Amino acid sequence: MAALADRIASFFSGNDSTTDEGLRDLFISELKSVYYSEKRAVDALGDQAEASTTDEVGNAFLAHQEQSRIQVERLEEIFKIIGIKTETRTADAIDGLISDAKRVVADTESGSLTRDAALIIAAQKIEHYEIAAYGSLLTLAKMLDFNQSTELLARTLEEEKETDKKLTILAESFVNTRSKEEEDMHPGSHHASRHVAHGADSNVTLGGPLGV
Repeated sequence: MAALADRIASFFSGNDSTTDEGLRDLFISELKSVYYSEKRAVDALGDQAEASTTDEVGNAFLAHQEQSRIQVERLEEIFKIIGIKTETRTADAIDGLISDAKRVVADTESGSLTRDAALIIAAQKIEHYEIAAYGSLLTLAKMLDFNQSTELLARTLEEEKETDKKLTILAESFVNTRSKEEEDMHPGSHHASRHVAHGADSNVTLGGPLGV
């Protein structure tokens, strides 16, 4: 067995065939996970668009849904390029993030701007996960000299970063400000399921993340 120092030197010189095989397996595993995540995101974006209060937020989700469908096709192209069967590998991280997005809908009032603000937060969490996933895949593709895959992954990564910026601009432009105004006018209204029972002698102050 080669000494650790020799293996490290071979790795950085690009002459370690064992490492290349391991990195290729890792790339394929991560590719399957991203493919699973992207397909799940397509469905989730439709649900988020439907739950949105404003057309601006709903349309942003629908636009990203269409973009995600194209990104799914790119991943399928990568499977073909490297000669691997197109299949998914479950990713618990995206499942959890989508569950959080669903909880946002349950925990906020229908028709409120607070819901839109919360949906954007949930969507950006998913975006940041995808940015990390695509960034890792891109690094592996470069190390393996998968030039065609590198080009496709780089394109998708830039799209994900741009979508994240657009969501931030959308939130800052009107959703966060107007949802704060909404909360000031109706303290606690962002909790759809909140029911407060109180008698004549009670002194109750409603509030939450946007109020006191």
